[in-house]
Amino acid sequence: MMYLRTFAPWIVYAIIPTHYWEWSALIALCISLAGIAQQLRAGQRPEALIIDIGSGVFFAALTVLAFADPDTALHAYTPALSSGVLALIAGISLAVRVPFTLPIAKQTTPQELWDNPLFIRTAYILTSVWTASFAIGCVALAFLAHDQGPRTIVQVLAFVIPVVFTLRYVAYIQAKARTLLAQPADPARPSDHLEQNRYDA
Repeated sequence: MMYLRTFAPWIVYAIIPTHYWEWSALIALCISLAGIAQQLRAGQRPEALIIDIGSGVFFAALTVLAFADPDTALHAYTPALSSGVLALIAGISLAVRVPFTLPIAKQTTPQELWDNPLFIRTAYILTSVWTASFAIGCVALAFLAHDQGPRTIVQVLAFVIPVVFTLRYVAYIQAKARTLLAQPADPARPSDHLEQNRYDA
C-alpha cells in the first residue's frame, strides 16, 4: 500500500523504543530523504510530495534537538508534536487544493480518470479523515505525554483508523463506479447517459 511508503518514517519512529529517540529520529530522517529522492527520480513533482517533504523537515529538526539535548522536556511531547505536524501538513494540502492522498491515488489509477470529479472528491474526503485523525491524536497524545501504555495505543490508532477508512471507502467508490458504468445507456444518447452517471456520482 502506497500509504505505508508515505508514512514509513513516522511508523519507524513510533515503534523504536523512546529511550533511543535520537537514533529513531535520525533513522526516520534518512528514510524521509531516501523516499523524497526516489519519488523525484520517478518524476513526481515537489508539490505532490507535501507529506514527504514535511516529514523530512520535521525529522531534521527533531534529530538536531534530540542529539543537542537528549533530556529535553519536549521529549515526552514528541508523539503529540508528530501528530500535530502531520495534521498541519495534511490540512495545508487541503488548503492549497492538492490533498496529499491525490498524488498517492494517481499512482494506481489510470490517467484518464484523474480529472473525474468523483476521483477528486474522494481524495478530499480521505485527506480530511486523515487530517482529523492526526488532529485528534495530537490532542490525546498531549494529555497522555507521560503515560507510555495508552500513548502507544493512541499513536497506533491515529494511523490505523484512517487506513481502515481509506481501504473501505475506496472499495465502496470503486464498486459504485462499476455499478454506474454497468447501467444500460439510453438508446437515444448512449454516450451522454454514461457521462452523466459518471459525473453525477
